[in-house]
Formats: sequence, C-alpha cells, structure tokens
Amino acid sequence: MTHNRITKLFNIKHPIVQAGMIWNSGWRLASAASNSGILGLIGAGSMYPDVLREHIQKCKKATNKPFGVNVPMLYPNVEEIMNILVEEGVKIVFTSAGNPKTWTPWLKEKGITVVHVVSSVKFALKAQEAGVDAIVAEGFEAGGHNGRDETTTLTLIPMTKEQIHIPLIAAGGIATGKAMLATMILGADGVQIGSRFVASTESSAHEAFKKVVVDAKEGDTQLTLKELAPVRLIKNKFYNDVQALYKNGPTVEALKTLLGRARAKKGMFEGDLDEGELEIGQIAGLIHDIKPVSTIVEDIIQEFEEAKTLMDSL
Repeated sequence: MTHNRITKLFNIKHPIVQAGMIWNSGWRLASAASNSGILGLIGAGSMYPDVLREHIQKCKKATNKPFGVNVPMLYPNVEEIMNILVEEGVKIVFTSAGNPKTWTPWLKEKGITVVHVVSSVKFALKAQEAGVDAIVAEGFEAGGHNGRDETTTLTLIPMTKEQIHIPLIAAGGIATGKAMLATMILGADGVQIGSRFVASTESSAHEAFKKVVVDAKEGDTQLTLKELAPVRLIKNKFYNDVQALYKNGPTVEALKTLLGRARAKKGMFEGDLDEGELEIGQIAGLIHDIKPVSTIVEDIIQEFEEAKTLMDSL
C-alpha cells in the first residue's frame, strides 16, 4: 500500500486507525494494532487517570510503533488525563465529545498530533479552525455515541471532503477492505475501524459480549437515548426497558434514572447481556468470527488490494 497523508502523519504502514473504544481498547488491543502496521488507540473514556497511565506504560513496553489515546472531553477529570498524556510522552491524541478549541492549542504546544472526531460538516469545520491535524468523520452507522443528525458515512465523507483541506479519516460501518476502498474513493485519506476490533482476541471486551457481536444480524442495533447522548446499542433487555419508558414520554431525569451508572461497563466489560449497555455498530451483522488483530488487519489489506486491482481493471 502506498503512503499517503495519514500514513505520513502517524508514521504507520497502512492508513487505518483502530478506534479508541470504551471497555474494548486497552493496551493489548492498541499495541497489537500498532504492531500490525496501523495506529492503535487506547480508549481513555473508561479509565480512571491512574489506570490510563498504567495502560500507556504497558503499551509502550508492548510496541515500539506509534500509538495514541482517545479522550472524550466530557469527562470530569479531563485536565488530569491530559497532563498524564504529556507526562507519559503520548504523541498522538484523538479528542471527541467536546469543543476542539478547548484542548487543541495546549496539546499542539506540547508537540502532540491532534485529531478530532465529528459527525457533521459543521463540526468538521470548527475542528479545522481549532487547528487539529486531521478529522475523523463518523457516520450514523457507527457504534457507541453518535451524531444526532443521522448522517450516514456514504454522504458525510464527500460532504466533509468538499469543505476541509486537512486529512480526513472515515469512520462508521467500515470493517472490510472493500468498505475502506469505497470511503477512500469518496475522499477519505484513511479509515477508523471500531466494531471489527471489538471481536478480536486482544479486545478487552467480555467474551460474552464478543459472542453477541458475532451473532448479531442486520437490524439488531438501534440508535437511542438522543435526549442524553445518542448511542447505538444492541437490542437487549436494557434496550427494551428504554423503549418501554419512551412510550410514556419520559423526562430527561427519568431516562437518566433508568440509565444509572456504569451501564456500559456492566454490558461490555462484565458481560451482563441483559442489564448492560451493549454498544456496537450496524456492521456487526457482517462480523462472523473473533480473530487476532494481526489477522484482521491482513484480511482488510488483502481485500482492499484485491478490490483496488479489480477496480483499476474495469
């Protein structure tokens, strides 16, 4: 695969980012991804500051390749987390769920490459204006927390490409080499992949959750809880409880009460398939096995190259 703006920006072999997902992306997944020639990300969203520091240190020992950390900026201890990233010498930070102007200049002053995750053209432009080095534009198909506008990857990527000049990474519904090629044809410089890496040997997700992902079919996920923070979930007992509450026109407080605390940890990390929040993308319907990260990356690259060769011959 030839080098492009993304491989040069992160000094990686393939223009693929392993998404920094909560309860899935610990040091084992991130280091395995980086060792496979892509950019591995530790998901800081599910980690207390001291736990994050431990994961960064273990990742540094497990790989000599570039890796980064994803930081959702809505967390209360974000200042402590940012200081840890600098202290531990993290060179790449992906920010999400917040205003990129808040931390981008500070991180850039420390020599850190900054990427911001957006779900709309409007926020892509704001991130570019804030001085980020690249943007992840994530379509409505994606798992976990998502955009309210329900803009799909197929439309979001070309619309974002038309408006920005910095490197663009496509996310949402991408788990194969063909999908990677398709989004790059639409204007992306690379891709961020989440759900496919949930169903990997090195993912820190509970084995029971991984099995649910592998067994998922088309239509088994739904975006919900827009009043709090839109999130795509597998339909289980907790999801059904949310839908039952919606029939009564619930207040935001009623939704918060039902959600409670640590619902995502309960589902994805502890394996409570009934009461837990099971976050995964629509592409789960195309994921049929749990494989080592290195094999997943090899499969994606091989399919990408084969599809590109076929396309070039048409």
